Amino acid sequence: MSDSAVRPLRVAIIGAGPAGVYAADILTKAEREFEVSIDLLDAYPAPYGLIRYGVAPDHPRIKGIVNALHKVLDRGDIRFLGNVTYGRDVTLSDIRDMYDAVIFATGAIKDADMNIPGIGLEGSYGAADFVSWYDGQPDVPRTWPLEAKEIAVLGNGNVALDVARVLSKHAEDLLVTEIPENVFEGLKDSPVTDVHIFGRRGPAQVKFTPLELRELSHSRDVDIVLYPEDFEFDEASDALIKSNNQVKTMVNTLTNWIVEEQDTGASRRLHLHFLHNPVEVIGEDGKVAGIKFERQELDGTGNVRGTGEFVDYPVQAVYRAIGYFGSELAELEFDEKRGVIPNAGGRVLDGKGTHVPGLYATGWIKRGPVGLIGHTKGDALETIGNLLEDRMELPPAVNPSEDAIIELLQSRGVEFTTWEGWKKLDAHEIALGTAASPTETSVGPVERTRIKVVDRDEMVKISRD
Repeated sequence: MSDSAVRPLRVAIIGAGPAGVYAADILTKAEREFEVSIDLLDAYPAPYGLIRYGVAPDHPRIKGIVNALHKVLDRGDIRFLGNVTYGRDVTLSDIRDMYDAVIFATGAIKDADMNIPGIGLEGSYGAADFVSWYDGQPDVPRTWPLEAKEIAVLGNGNVALDVARVLSKHAEDLLVTEIPENVFEGLKDSPVTDVHIFGRRGPAQVKFTPLELRELSHSRDVDIVLYPEDFEFDEASDALIKSNNQVKTMVNTLTNWIVEEQDTGASRRLHLHFLHNPVEVIGEDGKVAGIKFERQELDGTGNVRGTGEFVDYPVQAVYRAIGYFGSELAELEFDEKRGVIPNAGGRVLDGKGTHVPGLYATGWIKRGPVGLIGHTKGDALETIGNLLEDRMELPPAVNPSEDAIIELLQSRGVEFTTWEGWKKLDAHEIALGTAASPTETSVGPVERTRIKVVDRDEMVKISRD
């Protein structure tokens, strides 16, 4: 029996997004006969990960999720240490010396690759990079090239809808959100008139959800344009519509929009296309000038096949929103095809497929970037269950003192932030919004709920002041 059987179980969780917070919450509430001590480490000075830096600011469910995560971290039984980068500020051996177990919850923030001719042209972007910009991620450039009048967004998931909605919205309509000032200024000058969303399969096979779909119709001065020839349903589609209420709701919404023909003469248009497979980004003088698709048809099983018919669309920018991809972590095996840490039920595996004692994974870095945020709770339950099952076999920490990590960071000059520091930054951002209210717009005065601070040094300074 290890000495950890008579002292609190020390656990480090790398990543303070939903996956990390859910894991910490489940571990603190698990039925057990021993105490746990949890430190939540994150590379950003602020918590919440994907919620703060991966979801559009006008997303309707952000506040509810943030409030839930806030309640967990505000209890005081989980310690947050921000502005601490794994692999740079602390190594795996550092962490293993101070903790009995480590859970990696680093998510996935890179764009999945798309290998078609022209994808590397100027004006071709990954949606993840654009999301990081408009969400004020501190490590990306402050400006974004918004020069295109016609834009293609490739993908039929929620991220594609988020990107298209932000691109097509009038910037002043985002002032009621926490949009950073530099993002507002960039979007304000965008000359965009048409944003096209392209999906490979039919309307019954889309990956977005009803709430996100309906949000598209709430944008002021933006018409939604659909094309009857894209509405094809095979036997598998019909069966899916009958058996799945979510699919039925989305198909009904889309077909109702076709009937209603939303042509109000708006200054901007959002086009939804289905059964389009991108085959080439067309260039001119090294820049995006258009995009070529092969028309698809359903094959009876819900999948698609090419028709041999090709169609070009003139666009000056292309955003690929075909999925996220995980990043390799120092001193751990990495699955280059799936973008995950190899694991069995959250137990991290070495190059031979053997569990590395004391190492675990949860969230997107465990199973890949699929599913909604709530699905990470199921991941966390499995991972925590296996960690507790392994409890008596965990290699004990050499220095399990709660002060050990603080002393190490201080000795290395790491300006880490804390939960109390986040509350200072949180209050500061809200105060910035209050000070800027009301802001006059073309549709009247707007109250600013918050203005997000983007600069990392400024975030750290406010948090540590």
